[in-house]
Amino acid sequence: MWVLLAIAVVVVGFALRLNSMLVVTAAGIVAGLIGGLSPVKILNAFGDGFAGSRSVTVFIVTLPVIGLIERYGLQHQARKLIGKLAVVTTGRLLALYLLIRQGTAALGLTSIGGPAQAVRPLIHPMAAGAAERRYGKLPEKLQEKIKGFAASADTVGLFFGEDIFVAIGSILLITGFVDATYGLQLEAIDIALWAIPTGICALLIHGARLLYLDKQLDNLAREARVEAKEAAK
Repeated sequence: MWVLLAIAVVVVGFALRLNSMLVVTAAGIVAGLIGGLSPVKILNAFGDGFAGSRSVTVFIVTLPVIGLIERYGLQHQARKLIGKLAVVTTGRLLALYLLIRQGTAALGLTSIGGPAQAVRPLIHPMAAGAAERRYGKLPEKLQEKIKGFAASADTVGLFFGEDIFVAIGSILLITGFVDATYGLQLEAIDIALWAIPTGICALLIHGARLLYLDKQLDNLAREARVEAKEAAK
């Protein structure tokens, strides 16, 4: 029971908006000490966990690469390219990305997209470029709305697509937990098959929201023009 104090450390740390890495580390140390582990064993546990998940450090390589690409004009070129395609609207572009993201995630290719790899350097600039072609310079309210929907297209596509792939970590975690806790023989393929209707619903619902975004942007742009005229008076 006392080990649950580590959760309290996490809650308090996040509530105080402290550094998340420090909060999680402190919570791990608290849990280890309450559980009777020596400082050396706690350190070994941290080391084993880090060595067993070295893939999480890939960002050390990817972030500088993305930064260099942006420095040399990737976002500018993306905006310029999408600005020439009159048929592409912000909603249509994001709906297409949602379809691609969810489809590739369903095949186990979860690392193709992502906020750092695709949304920030490519998808958001292209969506903003499509909006700028129609409305001109975007007010801050429109910019923030496009950012949010660009991020949501990636998040929804990944979340509801990856569970369709049998060998994904979330499915293996579910089957392992259910089998160990309840003594059931839950097959991963069953979970993946039941995830397909949910994934289709998510695609249709959020895809419709993304397509409806174009109408919302029209209304917001109209309101922004009216406010600008009133301010000019």
